[in-house]
Amino acid sequence: MVKILLADNHAIIRDGLKIIIRNYLVHAIVDDASDGTSVLEKVTNDDYQLIILDVSMRGTDSADLVTNILALRPEARILMFSMFNEEIYAKRYLQLGVMGYLNKASPENEIKKAIENVLNNKKYVSAALLETLTQHTFPEKFSNPFIRLSKREMEILQQLLKGKGVTGISGELDIDSSTVGTYKMRIFKKLNCKNIMEINSLAGLYNFIPPKIPEA
Repeated sequence: MVKILLADNHAIIRDGLKIIIRNYLVHAIVDDASDGTSVLEKVTNDDYQLIILDVSMRGTDSADLVTNILALRPEARILMFSMFNEEIYAKRYLQLGVMGYLNKASPENEIKKAIENVLNNKKYVSAALLETLTQHTFPEKFSNPFIRLSKREMEILQQLLKGKGVTGISGELDIDSSTVGTYKMRIFKKLNCKNIMEINSLAGLYNFIPPKIPEA
């Protein structure tokens, strides 16, 4: 009998996945958890054939969680489940030892394919990501994205991560607010992020701490 642990802090996501899994694997036992502490407790006390983890559970560093799970259960088969851009995030988690990375927007047939692959001890990545991984530009695409930023962009980023808005940054750095806005757009584009929450998650994923910019 297959035992699966499903970890996501949104009940509606967990319930939806349970329906898909139980329609596909009729006799599967599906446990769930809503945070990293619960996941570690369940993994310590039970042996799961598949662990599906949300990348962004509240109050949980998912990269640390993966490391801790694999320390407890070296043979654990982990499938990451996220809305975050797989071209940025998937490579890092695969390096940590997970079996696959699945986007939450994937259709049901793709979800089933991912689960089947991992249960059969095969890696899973989407067709789009697989194509990217096989291109010669692979090292450039997956190097630390923060090294792409210029010194001025790094200064703006530092202020953004402090929670400051365009007007506040304009006053702090003594530059025009429209210039700040332009730099902000460039930063988001270079990091391939849609909002500051994604940038914060990306910073955590790459253990990135903005360097202290010397005062003029």
